[in-house]
Amino acid sequence: MTTLASGTDTLTRDALTVLQPGFTGTTAPDWLLRRLGEGLASVGLFGRNIASPGQLAALTAQLRAERDDVLVAIDEEGGDVTRLEVRSGSSFPGNHALGAVDDVELTRQVAHELGRRLAACGVNLNWAPSADVNSDPRNPVIGVRSFGADTELAARHTAAYVTGLQSAGVAACTKHFPGHGDTAVDSHHALPRIDVSAEILAERELTPFRAAIAAGSRAVMSAHILVPALDPEHPATLSRRILTGLLRGELGYDGLIVTDGMEMRAIAGTYGIERGSVLAVAAGADAICVGGGLADDATVLRLRDALVGAVRAGELPEERLAEAADRVRALARWTGTAGRGPEDTRGSQGTEIGLHAARRALTVTAAPGLGSPDAFEPLTEPPYVAALTPVANIAVGDETPWGVAAELIHLLPGTVTGSFPAGDGPGHDAGRSAGRAALQAAGPRRIVAVVRDEHRHPWMASALDVLLAARPDTVVIEMGVPQAAPRGALHIATHGAARVCGRAAAEVLAGIKGP
Repeated sequence: MTTLASGTDTLTRDALTVLQPGFTGTTAPDWLLRRLGEGLASVGLFGRNIASPGQLAALTAQLRAERDDVLVAIDEEGGDVTRLEVRSGSSFPGNHALGAVDDVELTRQVAHELGRRLAACGVNLNWAPSADVNSDPRNPVIGVRSFGADTELAARHTAAYVTGLQSAGVAACTKHFPGHGDTAVDSHHALPRIDVSAEILAERELTPFRAAIAAGSRAVMSAHILVPALDPEHPATLSRRILTGLLRGELGYDGLIVTDGMEMRAIAGTYGIERGSVLAVAAGADAICVGGGLADDATVLRLRDALVGAVRAGELPEERLAEAADRVRALARWTGTAGRGPEDTRGSQGTEIGLHAARRALTVTAAPGLGSPDAFEPLTEPPYVAALTPVANIAVGDETPWGVAAELIHLLPGTVTGSFPAGDGPGHDAGRSAGRAALQAAGPRRIVAVVRDEHRHPWMASALDVLLAARPDTVVIEMGVPQAAPRGALHIATHGAARVCGRAAAEVLAGIKGP
């Protein structure tokens, strides 16, 4: 075990230990290495920190040269939310695609392979899976990150994901407790409120978390949401009733409780990150996630000093801070001894498991009156791909490519693409304008219209109206939650926008049969 700097007192070390900060760059800055020597026990990685698997392995080795038991955390859900493949799109479909297949063994295999890749790069804590039941189809932040709207389906796949990930030696962090699915507000921007009864919460939102706990999830992440039936005053991350009373007491969970990013507006905009962090630890959180946007030494020092100051002022019991730090160290010990499971070689295992899962997740529908989708004639000429592009939510990020264009270009060289956002606004006029622009750009080429959550974007539906009225042979590919009625000469629901989802859809259009 690495010896900590002798000049750092126990209280200060404990305050550093509960922080999970990020940083900028693809190598560890001097300030981060210095804080690791003083007691910092965790580091959070984001897309900005990763250029390649080799670079990532070198980075984690650099961190462990300073502290060999450091927790290296990442937000790698697969699907839309990827950090390992932030510039290319994920090799794994996300939760919604896995839920659409509804094969728990496949989910376990996908999570195992994802965990194997993380472990090979030196990552030992994954802020995944999302156990949220996507009960509100308007949800702007969960959506395809959820296994689905069915509680029992979400529960069994959450458990399978936890089991598969941890069998590769990577700790799972099941999120977002007590459930972020029944909201139409993104907590990155504001504080969502869930107004349902405690009975509904227990039967719906909490069921996947019970399954995760039973499966041995090593960590649980809190949500920045207000749930008046549980606590009418404090969001879950800051609620002792929810974290200590419900999660620890009623559900019997004894692992690490991690907060969602404290710089998110739901907390930072109301409490500030310093006060919010103190309140979170007092409520029962053990680790403070910060660094998605605030990634510097000054932030770490501000939070460290806020925690130390709160203890000295009698606002935060020293025993609570020490308990939180001990749980961080306990998880670090587990990751140091967790053996990786045997390599999965059954069926479609290994590096192709993601594409195999994406192919199985497709739902292909013919337009009404056109008979079976099997009657669809594969494209023989390169088409025009019109991506009707919504604003990406912050968890996904707008730097990760999505769609089918790149894969169709590979299969049908000469394919032309264009992106059509809502333009001046989200209304029908903007959508019709986008549709007319796509028609003009396509010329005589067959149009493949790619949408994402058409049901949440009226402008997108209007753009499709224009395209289909002028070109009934347009193919529609839905890469979000397929709530809108299928339409187009062929409608393909991928249940996610990962690169492999685009590949699976492109294969259908090109008439390629996967193995």
